[in-house]
Amino acid sequence: MIKVLYFAGVREALGASGESLDLPSGIATVGALREQIAARGEPWMALKRIKNLRCAVNQVMAGFDAPVKDGDEIAFFPPVTGG
Repeated sequence: MIKVLYFAGVREALGASGESLDLPSGIATVGALREQIAARGEPWMALKRIKNLRCAVNQVMAGFDAPVKDGDEIAFFPPVTGG
């Protein structure tokens, strides 16, 4: 089981702050997980449409090539700017 969290504009687009999923067979990276979730169709395609989407694995910034394993927490969020 993995925990997937959605923040800011991603959360707004999906209408959900997160979910727990059984790690799909053959999914070994954050990018593959992103593709799997986006394949659900709308509104999940937002994960592919948001420019410069960021991700973290277990609260550490990661690239989409980062490995994913059972028990991980994966977060998706848009770039954040401050003022």
